[in-house]
Amino acid sequence: TDPLRVPEDLNRVNFNADVRKELDWAFKAITLTRHKLNGRVPLLGFCGAPWTLMCYMIEGGGTKIFRFVKEWIFKYPNESKKLLQAITDVAVEFLALQVQAGAQMLQVFDSWGGELSADDFETFSLPYLKQIVEKVPLRLKELSLDKVPMTVFAKGSWYALDKLCDSGYDVVSLDWLYRPSDAVKTNNGRVTLQGNLDPCVMYGSKEVITQEVEKMIKGFGVCKKNYIVNFGHGTHPFMDPEQIRHFLEECHRVGSL
Repeated sequence: TDPLRVPEDLNRVNFNADVRKELDWAFKAITLTRHKLNGRVPLLGFCGAPWTLMCYMIEGGGTKIFRFVKEWIFKYPNESKKLLQAITDVAVEFLALQVQAGAQMLQVFDSWGGELSADDFETFSLPYLKQIVEKVPLRLKELSLDKVPMTVFAKGSWYALDKLCDSGYDVVSLDWLYRPSDAVKTNNGRVTLQGNLDPCVMYGSKEVITQEVEKMIKGFGVCKKNYIVNFGHGTHPFMDPEQIRHFLEECHRVGSL
């Protein structure tokens, strides 16, 4: 990797990239997958949120302290916003073209949203998330395509739930830091909620998984008709697929009660 470390490095960024050409492999993969699925389940498209992608572009990979990207937002705020806007423009085109390729729903992942304070989230993340949900439908219309449902996931950004529910997305996905009943109260019926079991529950016994599924679905309670079961983040490669199978079976069982 060759990370961006100072504003002068923005000269290496192609702000006019041909998204269709550069990511043609991804669109072909989506189309192939849609055909192979043959209508059995819907196909979801996704992309990283501008703030999260900026973290990777500046840090050069994963990090625990976010030393360089935090330097950017506090030392070079204007250049940070320029980069975030460029990423946003690419994300809008990438998501729209995924729908053209066959995606039936879209999700935007701000995996590092929780590394920002509440105020900084409103400066360096939320405005760009809102741009995406506003501009993607317009781009789809230009492509003569129908609007598709859109989900936003901002891991660790518990303080932003109220604003995320007002941001324009159809679904707000939650990590395991939320108590479901509290999220339901904050949402107050505005959007569909998704989540939010800690995936590490899969390391527990089947009895524990059952207990946690029951607690989660009960917690979402009154909004169950506007609720999508999910983990609060991704699974690990070390997890037993049979445990995940049991989780899914229990979700069907408990959700049908």
